[in-house]
Amino acid sequence: MQITNDVGIYISSVVEKYSDMVFRTAYHALCDRHYAEDITQEVFLKLMRLLPDFDSDEHEKAWLLKVTLNMCKTYNRKTYSHPTAELTENIVSRERFGQGPVTEAVMELPEKYRTVIYLHYFEGYKVAEIAEMLGKNPNTVSSLLMRARERLKNMLEGEFDDENK
Repeated sequence: MQITNDVGIYISSVVEKYSDMVFRTAYHALCDRHYAEDITQEVFLKLMRLLPDFDSDEHEKAWLLKVTLNMCKTYNRKTYSHPTAELTENIVSRERFGQGPVTEAVMELPEKYRTVIYLHYFEGYKVAEIAEMLGKNPNTVSSLLMRARERLKNMLEGEFDDENK
């Protein structure tokens, strides 16, 4: 593939601007640093191949998040349909991205809850925006957020009791 100078500059700027966000999104969806790195590369390769025309920076960001989440879903589908030997958790990744009991609890949630929590609290999207991104009803996203919060509350019960005294 021949990349023109303008396209190369554009891709470089998008990678610089959004690579951390894409990686964090993939990591939160997959809980595996190596697969998250692979997904991150694939997202930017897809951007380079398709070169979509975006209306705004927000449209560009939403497209990257949606592509990332879709690639993670595809990966998860392949993993569940073709089970492999389970790898042990990468402790370095957990320390880097799971700095504290709340983040660790979020990482233990099922993917559907992790995804909405991540998009809402880490990326700052509203329920309607998350619903559009995931192709779900806004009420479904609200329910997922409510259930995720309840699970987190139960998981973290007693975790911060000493701080209130």
